[in-house]
Amino acid sequence: MEQGWRWELSPVHLLRLRHHTQDDDTLSPALRLDTFKMAMHTPDSGSGGSGPGRDTLSTLEAAMADGPVAELLLRRLEASDGGLDSAELAAELGMEHQAVVGAVKSLQALGEIIEAELRSTKRWELTAEGEEIAREGSHEARVFRSIPPEGLAQSELMRLPSGKVGFSKAMSNKWIRVDKSAADGPRVFRVVDSMEDEVQRRLQLVQGGQAEKLGEKERSELRKRKLLAEVTLKTYWVSKGSAFSTSISKQETELSPEMISSGSWRDRPFKPYNFLAHGVLPDSGHLHPLLKVRSQFRQIFLEMGFTEMPTYNFIESSFWNFDALFQPQQHPARDQHDTFFLRDPAEALQLPMDYVQRVKRTHSQGGYGSQGYKYTWKLDEARKNLLRTHTTSASARALYRLAQKKPFTPVKYFSIDRVFRNETLDATHLAEFHQIEGVVADHGLTLGHLMGVLREFFTKLGITQLRFKPAYNPYTEPSMEVFSYHQGLKKWVEVGNSGVFRPEMLLPMGLPENVSVIAWGLSLERPTMIKYGINNIRDLVGHKVNLQMVYDSPLCRLDAEPRPPPTQEAA
Repeated sequence: MEQGWRWELSPVHLLRLRHHTQDDDTLSPALRLDTFKMAMHTPDSGSGGSGPGRDTLSTLEAAMADGPVAELLLRRLEASDGGLDSAELAAELGMEHQAVVGAVKSLQALGEIIEAELRSTKRWELTAEGEEIAREGSHEARVFRSIPPEGLAQSELMRLPSGKVGFSKAMSNKWIRVDKSAADGPRVFRVVDSMEDEVQRRLQLVQGGQAEKLGEKERSELRKRKLLAEVTLKTYWVSKGSAFSTSISKQETELSPEMISSGSWRDRPFKPYNFLAHGVLPDSGHLHPLLKVRSQFRQIFLEMGFTEMPTYNFIESSFWNFDALFQPQQHPARDQHDTFFLRDPAEALQLPMDYVQRVKRTHSQGGYGSQGYKYTWKLDEARKNLLRTHTTSASARALYRLAQKKPFTPVKYFSIDRVFRNETLDATHLAEFHQIEGVVADHGLTLGHLMGVLREFFTKLGITQLRFKPAYNPYTEPSMEVFSYHQGLKKWVEVGNSGVFRPEMLLPMGLPENVSVIAWGLSLERPTMIKYGINNIRDLVGHKVNLQMVYDSPLCRLDAEPRPPPTQEAA
């Protein structure tokens, strides 16, 4: 069995502690606490360790809340005129504030011995990086001091610990300049002989408790650089209660058979039972919020009679991702600024060439009632491999397979899977996210059918107020953006995109002319963020996700109203 630290009081030390804390009024409270700590001893664990760590000491101080700390608090309170501040008392006693707070709460549970008022105060504190700068100087000052009179190569400067941040700040302050005509590459020189490190001076003012000397703009700049933080300190103002006493009588927590048989329970004080206390949660697995919301969407599709499409092609050819969707090869979305292209394997080797020829003819010459785009379509461009930018490529594959089956059978497909785009990362965008897509193929489908299916779909999500706005997509005509009224934001927000697939996309596949395909799509992350109150998508997906959020997140319920109002169209 693994041995741990255990605090005990010997009988002699217990008598000494009782004498010091009750009878000796000349001993300071801090020394009383030190005497208590010194009275502790540990059994020999055989490990040769030097003593308990910080966690053990914190546990000790929390345990003291029911004993010496509470007694010290009562004696201090007896000698005070009005009351005590818990933070000031903790500082005087030389202990953690949490230990005093524990004693306050312990005394509150005993009845009306004390009264405690929770107070909140705000103050400015330095972050870890701010403390480093207050001690050693700002990044820009360190960069300035590291440049000798003869200058320093920019590449060498950037390898310094403060190089990247300090270089841009020093350039902004006009302390340094870059000579790009130097023989050995760009070289950095000083522009001024000396400088004043205002950032360090301001942080030292905050460190010395003089934050009020800084202006709002100066504090704001330090906060943006994550050198300064405004923290809220919660303390208790403790005063005497109606039943104040310096002697603490221990309350019973359990009713024993001996108390019942002897009748002694009538004369003993019992600790009130907390009926609002939460029980210990049972051990169980936890689902990520994305998986919970995904399961809800999947269940809705299955209830509406949809079949899930295979979406295992994370790596897709440009043909299925763009060309099969009647998206021209010179379209801006195919540029490397929006798409991740692969180097190995760079090209797709197997494509249905008879279908490829029909797609080529539709793009370059037209057909099926369309004039096409009138450009030279290139097979090499269609073979380029990429990380798919949307799951509509999976819909194109599924519809092509459907066209090969004779006779035609109406279908309803859906998919929920990952897509990849070369996006700039911010609070609402990631390079990797999920897309939800629904597709219905049948004879004679119209825009009215699409609006009806969308109304039913979003009603099951609990979204009943809908508006449709005309839009443009290369592969759908007509196209509509779907908006819903957001009660929290008090405005209409976009919740999806939809449309009817163009004949130029469907007929080359071999689908009958009287067959129409309606489709719509939306993201998985946005509704998840709304349901769970998450403001930054990077807190939901990626390597910075806090797993505690997964443990704490409740079950997701998509609130549905029984009778939705009529669907509204945007003017």
